[in-house]
Amino acid sequence: MYLELFSLKAKTAVITGAARGIGFATADALSEAGATVIITDMNGEAATKAAEELRAKGRSIDSETLDVTDPRAVERVHAAIVAKHGRVDILVNNAGIAISNRPAETMDDPTWLKVIDVNLNGLFWCCRTFGKAMLEQGGGNIVNVGSMSAEIVNRPQEQAQYNASKAGVHHLTRSLAAEWATRNVRVNAVAPTYIETELTRYVYDDSEMMKHWVGNTPMNRMGQPPEVAAVILFLASDASSLMTGSIVTADGGYTAW
Repeated sequence: MYLELFSLKAKTAVITGAARGIGFATADALSEAGATVIITDMNGEAATKAAEELRAKGRSIDSETLDVTDPRAVERVHAAIVAKHGRVDILVNNAGIAISNRPAETMDDPTWLKVIDVNLNGLFWCCRTFGKAMLEQGGGNIVNVGSMSAEIVNRPQEQAQYNASKAGVHHLTRSLAAEWATRNVRVNAVAPTYIETELTRYVYDDSEMMKHWVGNTPMNRMGQPPEVAAVILFLASDASSLMTGSIVTADGGYTAW
């Protein structure tokens, strides 16, 4: 009975920013659980390549080019996916950027606006378009990728814009969950710690970063993309059927200290 709750057979899932990192691991996890997964990314070529890699495993995978900061593009891609696959049952809002080492007092307008546009506005455009369709079809499930940075101030890097964007993601998650709970659309989020990807491996050559990032983590390591994907799988499945408006922290204990 319990293992069946994690099955996503006959479900269609869309993941943003899924050509690599957490998004790609999530596509792997959800497709292994039986879902048809549409990998979206602003880099269409990378999305296509990622889809081909998972199809080689025998998975049901498709791909679309999507810039989440363009609300009209979100609507067009949603319409194309529905036309091809019938409906979307699961949306994972993973697309995001982190531009660090920008002190607030000298931060330029384009940096602030870009981070907010991708991390918060883009996530909302996707929630609005896909969420409306889920309400109309009688149900659906949205999982947002937040961050422990929504609850703490990172160090040594200054990144007020990133922290604020992720705090917005967390409260937007709660707000949408409360609005849509009685209409069978659940909205939850995962809040990861520092995750080892192509973009973060430089930390191993930076002793100051290592001291704060890894040294302040009780598990004494960064996370791996599949570890976050496993939490997303749980939230995307019926195993978490009583949960909405929850922020699941996956931080190796970082926020415990």
